[in-house]
Amino acid sequence: MNRPQISSVTRLVALGALASLALAGAASAAAVDPEPITFYGDVAAVLQQECQVCHRPNGANLGGMVAPMALTTYEETRPWARSIARQVASRAMPPWDAAPEHNGVFANERTLTQEEIDLLVRWAESGAPAGDPADAPAPIDWPSSDGWLIGEPDLVLQFDEPYFVEDDVEDLYIYFQTTVTEEMIPEDRFVKAIEFRPGSPAVHHIIVPGLGGIAPGNDPVIHEDGMADVLKAGRNLSWQMHYHKEPGPGTGSWDQSSVALKFYGKDEEVKYEVFNADMGKYDFAVPPGESDYTIQTEWTFPSDSEIVGYLPHMHLRGKAAKYEAYYPDGSHEVLLDVPNYDFNWQTTYKYKDRKKVPEGTRVVLTTVFDNSEDNPANPDPTETVRWGEPTTDEMSFGFMSYINEENKGRGAFQGGDGLDLTAVVAFSDESRDGKMQLDEAPGGVKQYFEMMDQNKDGAVDMEEAKAANAFLEQMAEQREQAEAAAAGAAGG
Repeated sequence: MNRPQISSVTRLVALGALASLALAGAASAAAVDPEPITFYGDVAAVLQQECQVCHRPNGANLGGMVAPMALTTYEETRPWARSIARQVASRAMPPWDAAPEHNGVFANERTLTQEEIDLLVRWAESGAPAGDPADAPAPIDWPSSDGWLIGEPDLVLQFDEPYFVEDDVEDLYIYFQTTVTEEMIPEDRFVKAIEFRPGSPAVHHIIVPGLGGIAPGNDPVIHEDGMADVLKAGRNLSWQMHYHKEPGPGTGSWDQSSVALKFYGKDEEVKYEVFNADMGKYDFAVPPGESDYTIQTEWTFPSDSEIVGYLPHMHLRGKAAKYEAYYPDGSHEVLLDVPNYDFNWQTTYKYKDRKKVPEGTRVVLTTVFDNSEDNPANPDPTETVRWGEPTTDEMSFGFMSYINEENKGRGAFQGGDGLDLTAVVAFSDESRDGKMQLDEAPGGVKQYFEMMDQNKDGAVDMEEAKAANAFLEQMAEQREQAEAAAAGAAGG
């Protein structure tokens, strides 16, 4: 069969068309394939801004949570590229559990934009190229302060002797003391910043009344200018240490945890002492298998105030937490919603701009617990769970720090004389029967035991403790009224 003849002109036209198609394809490809994402040109800047405060040599220690690797150089980062992509895509990193509607509200926010997440994922998927070192941003000169995020401390306190957490320990609460001597501070000092440092991987949390404490994931306290805690000279500090680990041979470790303090200069003005409203309940029982058990507590502001921040606290069955404000004018606002609480990252949410609330504002804390088998952290979904110090028990607390012009503050746990008897019952209930027996009562409470034991069954339960609290509140109000009347009479 004879093939048709193709003229030279036709060939030229066809070749021209093919060339045009090739050029168009190349242009289209160039438009579809952007410039390659590289470590030096793109990724390093994101890591500096969002990750290296923890992921660096001698990086941040957030309540015992220390980054397992540094991400300050290409050589350090390259082996972790795919892991980084997975962690940021799932938003497991950076750790931040506030609902998205709060983005931009809190000063210590740890979030990535969707564009930053996409950049890190695409870099990993493209083979994690290095790029040109000349494109890298200047490295951050992190302060050489032995890892203290507050900078060089003015005073570091420890309990007096190291303590060995034995191999067989799983959950242990123990108390130590430190005396603030005249050599340390000859007079009361205003404290600008406080940072706790666990001395052992067995430390779960630390509480030092008057200085605060830490749980896993906590940031240090760095007050705004003019705001302070107060450290009194000569006082005895009590360290409540909670150790939690897997028991077994070789798991023991020495601990001598510490707290670093930075003081205001004596010529610096301090206008506000920071107070805490401590909302919480001790009398609850989470039924077996319950996936949405809800507890609510509330606190009312005694005067016009400004909220500094929040810290919800639960244990392994903690699922969600929410702070809501109910204002005197009848309006309502969600202050903080934590829809997916993470026991390992117990964040303090600190405002960029303090939240002003008028006197009479009622703040309601809602905590939600998952005691079902669908909770992978649940030690035993067949048990009824009550308040308790061990990690395998539960707590339902919400802390809220604030200031006001009157320097007036009192936490919700405290009764009229600074004592909450439901807390005394909970802490003293060694038998875990929900009651405080006489032999379990602290020395200072024993003398009031018979009065508190209203049904005369030889024990004080939570309802009787609440009644005693109400009596203390009533007595405190009567005392305040009498003092006000006496002051008025003296003024007249």
